[in-house]
Amino acid sequence: MVSPISLIVLLLSVSLADSASVQESFVQCLNLNSDKTFPFYSSIYTASNPSFTSILDSSAQNLRLLVPSVPKPEFIFTPSRDSHVQAAVICSKKLGIHIRVRSGGHDYEGISYVSEIESPFIVVDLVKLRGIDVDVKSNTAWVQAGATTGEVYYRIYEKSSVHGFPAGLCTSLGIGGHITGGAYGAMMRKYGLGVDNVLDAKIVDANGRILDREAMGEDLFWAIRGGGGGSFGILLWWKIKLVSVPPTVTVFTVTKTLEQGATKILHKWQEVAPYIDENLFIRVIIQPSSDARNKTQRTIATSYNALFLGGARTLLQVMKTSFPELGLTIKDCLETSWIKSVLYIAGFPSDTPPEVLLKGKSTFKNFFKAKSDFVREPIPETGLEGLWQRLLVEDSPLMIWNPYGGRMSQFSESETPFPHRNGTLYKIQYLSLWQEGDKNAAKHIDWIRKLYNYMGPYVSSLPREAYVNYRDLDLGINTKNSTSYIQASAWGYRYYKNNFDRLVKIKTKVDPENVFRHEQSIPPLPL
Repeated sequence: MVSPISLIVLLLSVSLADSASVQESFVQCLNLNSDKTFPFYSSIYTASNPSFTSILDSSAQNLRLLVPSVPKPEFIFTPSRDSHVQAAVICSKKLGIHIRVRSGGHDYEGISYVSEIESPFIVVDLVKLRGIDVDVKSNTAWVQAGATTGEVYYRIYEKSSVHGFPAGLCTSLGIGGHITGGAYGAMMRKYGLGVDNVLDAKIVDANGRILDREAMGEDLFWAIRGGGGGSFGILLWWKIKLVSVPPTVTVFTVTKTLEQGATKILHKWQEVAPYIDENLFIRVIIQPSSDARNKTQRTIATSYNALFLGGARTLLQVMKTSFPELGLTIKDCLETSWIKSVLYIAGFPSDTPPEVLLKGKSTFKNFFKAKSDFVREPIPETGLEGLWQRLLVEDSPLMIWNPYGGRMSQFSESETPFPHRNGTLYKIQYLSLWQEGDKNAAKHIDWIRKLYNYMGPYVSSLPREAYVNYRDLDLGINTKNSTSYIQASAWGYRYYKNNFDRLVKIKTKVDPENVFRHEQSIPPLPL
């Protein structure tokens, strides 16, 4: 009779052998389909490799998806060239290995490095593919998918102090995946989203071909600009359009608590922020804080965190005319350069040099669950008061309200797959954060679901819209190898509205075998 311990050892050795054979077959296939002289073994990390955990964890933002109980890949492949990514697609198809692709690791549900629905799976991590070629003369740049937004901003700044790019506020986002979902930032009201400023792209398709805009055609080029990552191919490069920024911009953060009239001021912000000067972006960061008068009591703090594309005096005139309720003064304003404003909005200390952006390190690694909403009518003060009550009972909740309007209202809903355009006042991001060792993860997740239910009457409906880059698997998931249009519609219409149907048609045409799939990938129709 075999003892239980012997059985475990036997099963473990079998699984390690399987893993080794999968790795060996994959490397042999890579050699046949790519550079025969390249030492691929040095770019592949299995669980037995001492570097496996550090590489898996390196760019993952949500620590909830790194706990031991969450499935891990058979191995991680870190390609050094575009041709290696091509070969990885060809080989994963030939060998029947499920593939996940990671550019920056910021997917809120970890789908770029975790598969809850099928195993075994491998991760192709684009961390080594981070080339950036800025051409100020043509106002363009080619950027590789593994580069971070911070690296892109820095390389633009290196060449010009009056150019920028309208993408994420977080500087450690992988530019590849970031833009596939839309890519909003502090200049969105002036210039739109990252997807609105993309001129060309290079992807590896389901057949392992590298295609640029001309080769892929306008349908597929439309789909990859907002249709979410991991459905249509592996993004290798974006060609982006640079935008002009003034030599001097102004930033400020003004915080108001409930005792300082936060409810009325926030109610007013809803009526002002989407319609104010398009050069001004004022987001609101909302969270409990200790009451200044009574440290044992908690209150709600609303922090107005802003970027103005211009000088402080002009900003004060705009605020005096449109939003005097905030009480902005010259002392609140900091005049700076655009690149320094990037650091300010991202939360770096004031003396941080721009070179920190080249490190590409996330400043926000937490255990968290997130959700999103879009608001089309101002929430009444009574609704806000109910919201405060719910925030005050959670340990570490956070909400961020981002204003729309300006340039965002000038795009039609179908211009790109990102549909949240005209008529949207602002977007809400909800988060509940917790620490390692907290045994109550389920409690925090339950809290945010209840908060989301409470907010239902105050946000968009039919569909209740959601932002794909704040991925939320509560909205529904695909099942292994049997993704259905009906199932996927549950979340597809929330992320893409009526663009979902066009995305499904394009998916059916370019990837009928569903090579690129995950928990919320676009499904192909049955052939």
